[in-house]
Amino acid sequence: MTANSDSTYGGLPRPSKELPGQKPTALKGRRTELPGQFVGRSIHPTASNTVNRRQLLQTAGATLSTAALAALLNPVLRGGETDFAPRAKRIVYMFMHGGPSQMDLFDDKPMLQQQRGIELPASVRGNQRLTGMTSGQKSFSVTPSVFRFARHGQSGATVSELLPGIASVADELCLIKSMHTEAINHDPAVTFLQTGHQQPGRPSMGAWLSYGLGSENQNLPAFVVLLSNGSAARPDDPLHSRLWGSAFLPSDHQGVSFRSSGDPVLYLSNPPGIDSATRRRMLDGLALLNQQRFESIGDPEIQTRIAQFELASRMQMSVPDLTDLSTETQSTFDQYGPDARRPGSFASNCILARRMLERDVRFVQLYHRGWDQHYNLPSDIRLQCRDVDQPCAAFIRDLKQRGLLNDTLIVWGGEFGRTIYSQGKLERDNYGRDHHGRCFTMWLAGGGIRPGMTYGSTDDYSYNVAENPVHVHDLNATILHCLGVDHTQLTFKHKGRQFRLTDVHGEVVKDVLV
Repeated sequence: MTANSDSTYGGLPRPSKELPGQKPTALKGRRTELPGQFVGRSIHPTASNTVNRRQLLQTAGATLSTAALAALLNPVLRGGETDFAPRAKRIVYMFMHGGPSQMDLFDDKPMLQQQRGIELPASVRGNQRLTGMTSGQKSFSVTPSVFRFARHGQSGATVSELLPGIASVADELCLIKSMHTEAINHDPAVTFLQTGHQQPGRPSMGAWLSYGLGSENQNLPAFVVLLSNGSAARPDDPLHSRLWGSAFLPSDHQGVSFRSSGDPVLYLSNPPGIDSATRRRMLDGLALLNQQRFESIGDPEIQTRIAQFELASRMQMSVPDLTDLSTETQSTFDQYGPDARRPGSFASNCILARRMLERDVRFVQLYHRGWDQHYNLPSDIRLQCRDVDQPCAAFIRDLKQRGLLNDTLIVWGGEFGRTIYSQGKLERDNYGRDHHGRCFTMWLAGGGIRPGMTYGSTDDYSYNVAENPVHVHDLNATILHCLGVDHTQLTFKHKGRQFRLTDVHGEVVKDVLV
């Protein structure tokens, strides 16, 4: 998996590393690198292919047919090597941007009903760093949830009344109640979960997986991003494109953002007056110019540029069919809920995500904004849950019915949780909660994950992890593991050191694996 594995192992196949109960796959052979480029399990052409391409372009470029040239320049997209047998082939990451309140959704603390309005003990808070929104508060009143909880399924998972749909599929879920992070503000916290570092400049998880595992569909990107806005009436925190960027990885591994209006992807349609044949001739000529430039200066990013242009051309045929939901049945729309026919809604994006999985898209990132509930939490969280609850349950059932759940990993959660104390004045039926990174809840389902499980716990105030802490790096290591990737081996050399998604940290949470 390591980009410079040849120097480490002298060209010999690296032995597989398995956790107990896993069967090793066949040993891999040596990888060939382009000059000046470290290539992991990527989709880049090998050096030998580059030589053949160069020779052919030099000798027959002027007379080569359009179809032949296009076939020559199109990279062969394929699934890459894995360190061990993967349990999941693809991933859907449902990111609830803003920080869902764990004690209003999953982490029930019934004893706190008797402590409403009482000052949170200083021993619980400790020396926690607070945000600027609450650092000046004189009082930190215990604020129990106003929502009822119940146990569901054979697993007995505790779920709020706000999420009846998710509760109905509780036996498919692994609830991790002991997530924690160092970040306390949105942008660094989201960046941390998505890239493994709080500061910008690192590749996103989807880019890492595209680089490491490649794609199984040559007509669609390996990494796709879908955005939806929540129903809560509040300003949405910004989502920067760097969150699905490739940073120092080759740029063809960055996520492609789909839109809900106009062309699904920017510049998908030909400009006025340009037909497909004209566009094809233009791309062929541009490919020849780029190839000449590559032979002159040897910059591997030029090869990436050629591959991107060719993928964009193929997407003109594949994307319209992908995004045409008219072939979906009425029962499917009914299953996903009343917003399912509204483009850009979370429900509609879930249907679109399933269609992408059916076409072997490797990584689908769903961002749903609006969970930053510093005020009016009881009313706003109802709206947010109404947006996502039924579609999430439908998505799980849909994948299971189609035989896709066993090899698809689903991840659900936000960048951190919320405080047990009220931000600002605690009213009888209204309160807000500040950011809280010391503990929060996420859930996983599908390929490689033990279903019907609750892992980890928090203290009596849902303020600190009490048992089985899971750090952001541990979560990311576990996600990669489900896809057959050893997180310590998926690396890229940049500025003189090897970088990876989990930096120098992270342990696979073996207890949540099948």
